[in-house]
Amino acid sequence: MTVKFIAEDTADLEFEFPKSLVWEELDAKGKILPQNMKLVDLVIERETDILLVEIKDPSNVKTPAKELIKCSERLINNTVLKKHLTPKARGSYTYMHLMERDTKPFKYVVLLGLDAFDTSVQKLILTGFKDRLMADIQNEGQGWKRKYIQDCAVLTVEQWNKHFDWPLTRISATT
Repeated sequence: MTVKFIAEDTADLEFEFPKSLVWEELDAKGKILPQNMKLVDLVIERETDILLVEIKDPSNVKTPAKELIKCSERLINNTVLKKHLTPKARGSYTYMHLMERDTKPFKYVVLLGLDAFDTSVQKLILTGFKDRLMADIQNEGQGWKRKYIQDCAVLTVEQWNKHFDWPLTRISATT
């Protein structure tokens, strides 16, 4: 038995999770969250770790064509990384810590819907992205005693399906 999940802000991607998987939409619409705290889209608790999953999907069918260029530029020049991804990792960890849900190592998974870009642009975006993200997370809190994110992964939709047993499909590609 599975549960299908479509993130509200990325309504073109559908996840299929087994009923036994412990997960929640952390930034669900209507959920009351601490003011000024940025949170990831999903938290998935596995046996050995907790995944903080952030979804950035410029390939969503609702994204205007002229916005695609701006999205790729923001991904390449680290604007998305510094203004959105690192703060969401920190905010989500802090939230989970304060909720006493930090009993396992945290891994940060950034899912990038890049299928609207040609392969050369995808390669330009993805080359070194994981390393830059991990370095930014580790270096933002000089002197912090706790390494709150143990590892990270930056995955496309195709890579997600190779890495996890939880199928992910682009709804617009199936209709």
